[in-house]
Amino acid sequence: MSDLLPAALLNDLRHRYGEAQRHYHTWAHIESLLRLFAEVRDQLQDPGAVEAALYYHDAVYDPQATDNEARSAALLRQACAGVLPPESLEHAAGMVEATAGHRLPEDLAGEGLTGGRLEDARLFLDMDLSILAAERAAFEAYEAAIRREYAHVDAAAFRAGRRRVLEGFLARERLYFSDHFAPRFEAPARANLAESLRQLSFEDGGW
Repeated sequence: MSDLLPAALLNDLRHRYGEAQRHYHTWAHIESLLRLFAEVRDQLQDPGAVEAALYYHDAVYDPQATDNEARSAALLRQACAGVLPPESLEHAAGMVEATAGHRLPEDLAGEGLTGGRLEDARLFLDMDLSILAAERAAFEAYEAAIRREYAHVDAAAFRAGRRRVLEGFLARERLYFSDHFAPRFEAPARANLAESLRQLSFEDGGW
């Protein structure tokens, strides 16, 4: 149980993460991130904000929608208004909104996410992308779960969209922002992404 969130909020979150359309974005995903959170808690300037962001970053998840991150941040602002101080609440919501592109937008720094708070955001985003660096079998299970979440998309369209996502990640100078996680995650994540692209090319008849 969380020391931060009241039981009623945790129960609501468990219900949300148990929705039928979820296969990867489930409560198990939250639990895996909370284990990483425990690892870096002492490094965080505002651990309460990061913990709330971890709980709420996928609280709204509709695979056919394009505004899940914004709606999850709005839910966090509403649900945690009496749980976090206003500054921490905005810090948490800003981190949730940043998961839309998994980048550290300059406007976040311009809104006060500087110094320790910027490092909070680095660690938070790295935790959320930790699955990319998983052992190959776990990564393939993640890929299969994402495919089930997008069962409404036909195979060719899904492969094309997935290719764009994977290529976009590989084109980045860095996948991970923090000095804590990058040395551990960067190389295995790139290997997983490259192998998935190779498999997509094979399925498309290219190799």
